[in-house]
Order: sequence, then C-alpha cells, then structure tokens
Amino acid sequence: MIAFLPFITALIYLLVASNYWRQSKNNGTSAPSNPLWPSGLIAVGLVLHALSLYCTLFSQGLNLSLTNALSTILWLTVLIYWVTNLKHHLHSLQAFVLPPAAFFVLLQAWQPESHVIPYADQPLFVAHLIIAMLAYSLLTFAALHALLMTAAERKLHQKSSWLKLPDFPPLMTMENLLFRIITLGFILLTLTLISGMMFSELLFDQPFQLNHKNVFTMLSWLIFGGLLFGRYRYGWRGKTAVRWTLSGFVLLLLAYAGSKFVLEILLHR
Repeated sequence: MIAFLPFITALIYLLVASNYWRQSKNNGTSAPSNPLWPSGLIAVGLVLHALSLYCTLFSQGLNLSLTNALSTILWLTVLIYWVTNLKHHLHSLQAFVLPPAAFFVLLQAWQPESHVIPYADQPLFVAHLIIAMLAYSLLTFAALHALLMTAAERKLHQKSSWLKLPDFPPLMTMENLLFRIITLGFILLTLTLISGMMFSELLFDQPFQLNHKNVFTMLSWLIFGGLLFGRYRYGWRGKTAVRWTLSGFVLLLLAYAGSKFVLEILLHR
C-alpha cells in the first residue's frame, strides 16, 4: 500500500485539477460550482503525500535527495495554497499548483535517489532545514501566484492568452496577497541565510562558502529585497512585481535544485 501512495496522491491532484479545467470550460466565465469537495479532496491528497514523504525521507536517517526535497517543497506549496484558498478563494491557482505537485510526487516514486544527510542530528541544521523549506515553498507559491496575476491581467485587458481561467479575485487583492507572501518568504529566506552561515561556521569554521548555491541564493535574496524596497519606496506593482518575483524564484531554483541536480545526478555525490 505504501508503494502506491505517490500514485494515489498524484491521481487526486490531477483529478481536482482536471475537474477544475472541465468546469471552467463548461461554465465559461463563471466560477466552477461546488468548491468544497475539491478542497476536501486536496486535503486527502496532502495527508497521503505527507505519508509518502515520511516513508521516503526517514527510511534510512534523513534522505534529502533531490526528488525527495522537490516533493517536500511542492507538498508545502500545496498546503500553503490550501490554507490560503480557505480565505481568499484562489480556485484558479489549482491550475498552477496541483499539476507540478502531481509531477514531483510521481518523480519521487520513479527516481528514488538516496542522499542521506550525515548531520541530521544537529539541532541547528534541523532548524535551518525547516526554515529553508518553508522559505522555498512560500516563494514557489509566490511565483505561481505571479503567473496567475499575469493571466488575470491579460483577461482584464481582453488580451489573447493560452491560459483561459474563469474566476479571479480582484487584481488589487491578488497583488496585496503576493506582497504579503513575498514579505514572509523574504524574512524566512533571510533566516535561512543566517542559520546557514551559523551552521557553516560550526561545521567548517567559516561562515560563508563561495559556491554555486550560496551565490545564487544571495542574488535571489537581493532581488526579493529589492522588490520589497521598490514596493515601499516607489510603489512598484503589476508587471514589474511579477518580473522581479519570477526572476528571484528562478535564481532560487538554480541555487537549490540546480546545485543538487549537478551534485547528485551528474556528479553522483
């Protein structure tokens, strides 16, 4: 039964997403009806996804391989979406959040890499890891939300788009939510850098190592910090906010997933 958990989870995510697309197509410009059962089904998917992660993450110590890490980040992203949707009714975001979550939970099952962390018993590392995962997940959610804002803005201006979704919250509401998410993500990313430097000092006797991961993380931190400053000082919004958000996310993706891909998949370390 445990072996089938990723497939059942992915099936649930794809079922909810495909049902949303089907209702969107049938209802035209109106919001899909019956939003409660998809929310309940997503909650079931989150529980099954968590069980699957637990079995793979802690099977032999702390197995933080690339596929496990990405699946964990997408689980947290779906959880953030599910909680946020209870208040803000972001049903359209299902189109962005659930398909990649389904993909990465299947990837976790198809590519069961092993990368056991030797210092998982260090409290400082555990705190660093939890904060980092939350930061990455929040900023992943922010990037997906920025894509939703782009689709909503194009619909508002009657522009053609490959993505046609029926229901959007007001753009101002979406924008305010985006900056709240980015602010919290930026705070957690700052704590990630600080705790990472403290752990590096403890383990390697140097607070900062000039490597691929740290450089791209710092660049991402500067972009998100610059975006928040631009919002506060110059009132940045709309396309400017979306571009900065997506740029910061891409750099963060290169910092974490890129470095793990090179080390684990290409170099087998």
